[in-house]
Amino acid sequence: MSGEGAPTTLADGSALRVAIVHASWHSEIMGGLLAGARRGLEDCQVDEVVVVNVPGTFELAVAAQRLASHGFDAVVALGVVVRGGTPHFDYVCQAATVGLTEVSVKTGVPVGFGVLTCDTVEQAFERSGLPGSKEDKGYEAATAAVTTAVTLYRLTGRP
Repeated sequence: MSGEGAPTTLADGSALRVAIVHASWHSEIMGGLLAGARRGLEDCQVDEVVVVNVPGTFELAVAAQRLASHGFDAVVALGVVVRGGTPHFDYVCQAATVGLTEVSVKTGVPVGFGVLTCDTVEQAFERSGLPGSKEDKGYEAATAAVTTAVTLYRLTGRP
């Protein structure tokens, strides 16, 4: 687990509209990620937050695309994919990664990548932000999206 060297700077996101889009699988782990993302947005002073639930990690990109195209300044994408005995893991992880990257690059709207791609459920718990976990990837994804949005706005003269 990396965990080491994570940035600690928080941007003032009070002028931003942010959407969180999250998958439904692994509800306990997802609850930790979602709580962490909400904490991260609160710490960045984001007041306007919309939360959208989709069935799975594969659907995150299309929801993020719609949100990014409809006035949100940043999107936080949360999902959990645990390796199984088929190549399904590889396909879903690649689709989510490429899809969310394309959303961000094509729209210019930062997408915080809070998708856990783990070999085991235990690894996912360790990254979930739940009590006793070592990392909080929901929090990290939210603060990264806000910090990037604020940086881009400073460069372009927008909010």
